[in-house]
Amino acid sequence: MKKRVIAGSMIAALVALFCVSLAGFGVAQDIQSAQPIFTTLPPHSYYPVKPADPAAQLPQWTFAWTSSFDNRNFSSVIVGADPRTSNTTTTVTVMVFPIKMVYGASNGNMTFDPSTPYFGNVSTTGMIAMSPIFRGEFDFVQGGTDLGKTQYIDAYQRGNFWAAIKHNRKYHIVLQRMAEPELTFNVPASDGNVIPNPWSGIPTGTADINWFDQQLQAVMAKNTQIQPNILPLFITENVYLTSGGCCIGGYHSANTGAPGGQTYSYSTSIQQAVVPVFSQDISALSHELGEWLMDPFTTNSSPCPSNGILEVGDPLETETGVHDFGDWPYTIGGFTFHPQDLVFITWFGAPPTISVNNFVTFQGDSLNVCQTAH
Repeated sequence: MKKRVIAGSMIAALVALFCVSLAGFGVAQDIQSAQPIFTTLPPHSYYPVKPADPAAQLPQWTFAWTSSFDNRNFSSVIVGADPRTSNTTTTVTVMVFPIKMVYGASNGNMTFDPSTPYFGNVSTTGMIAMSPIFRGEFDFVQGGTDLGKTQYIDAYQRGNFWAAIKHNRKYHIVLQRMAEPELTFNVPASDGNVIPNPWSGIPTGTADINWFDQQLQAVMAKNTQIQPNILPLFITENVYLTSGGCCIGGYHSANTGAPGGQTYSYSTSIQQAVVPVFSQDISALSHELGEWLMDPFTTNSSPCPSNGILEVGDPLETETGVHDFGDWPYTIGGFTFHPQDLVFITWFGAPPTISVNNFVTFQGDSLNVCQTAH
């Protein structure tokens, strides 16, 4: 992943000041090595896995295709119904768990709470609820083709398989949000601390991904409502995960593979600033939900050397220029959201005629097959 440089003397001064206040926590090393990263964890579970009722399995279909990159054949499991044969809506319930991250006196003495205001009187969880991830009022017109008024992930998938969906216009994948009570995680000093955000300088929590994942698995093991046909989605505010270094904006995984595995996902939401910030507002969320959609069990193989599996957000996460981190602005209700662009399956070498306008990304970025953005 490409290392990003903090811009602006004001931010540099803020970072320096905050580094002094947290000098005991080895913050300087975290900042110098910061990279924008998303990741996946292979199917795994810390708890006994109960056999899934076939009626409660995640809706899924299998797409067989040949990549022009290496002429290999692939068989990919994707969320939803087959758009080539279905002309109806698939609804997936998403249980949204906000997580309050608490750091004690020995590792930052701060709390990062998604229920506190993000902008105005709207909290981070409220901002996510009113975003195009869950609201469907925005009309997505990509390259002159109207994909319809819908949610961002559904619009992406409609563009992804537009050759079929233009004949099956009622095809949709709708994410139905179910708000859950806030969780509280107390972060041990050995597993996380508070640092200046490497891009904006604002105080930001960190947490080791393996420690964090154990907490998520414990929550899922105790919650009898969570079934494979439901996606548990965990959200933090101003927190990055770490794995030998900062900064991980999100990940997704499953307890076992297809067809009956329980999938789950985590995304952070970082506060906006005067400079582009990695994983701001819904950027990480759009990234992870797009990747969950196309590779829910993290087992779909890819021909691309830079992407071993079908990670549709990774090729664009380090994009720089007008759309830093691959983010595209959408202003709705007076607030500007920044969902990330996602590559289509045509980027992996599937026939280009599958997607809308023969695009390889949702926003029409001009990448070659298996080529990442810079």
